[in-house]
Amino acid sequence: MNAAVFDAIKVLLDEGKVPTVALTKSRLIKPVPMPVIIAAVSQYKNNPDSIYNLMKSQAQPSGSDSKTSQLDRIEEKLDRLLTLLEK
Repeated sequence: MNAAVFDAIKVLLDEGKVPTVALTKSRLIKPVPMPVIIAAVSQYKNNPDSIYNLMKSQAQPSGSDSKTSQLDRIEEKLDRLLTLLEK
């Protein structure tokens, strides 16, 4: 599921509202294709527990791994720039 749609559904659930296509679309920060929104809302309606499982699984691994890999990429770019400047 698209992360932006996931976040919109999470916001609605936190507010105590039942996610619908219209409500979910209104909470989106970025434009997302309508089929993606419909699929996410349908998944929630068919199995509300799946959203809570996604919340748990996405909250844990994405934290430090993405920050570490981003830091590694920045350090590599800096090393390349320094090498170019030294020449």
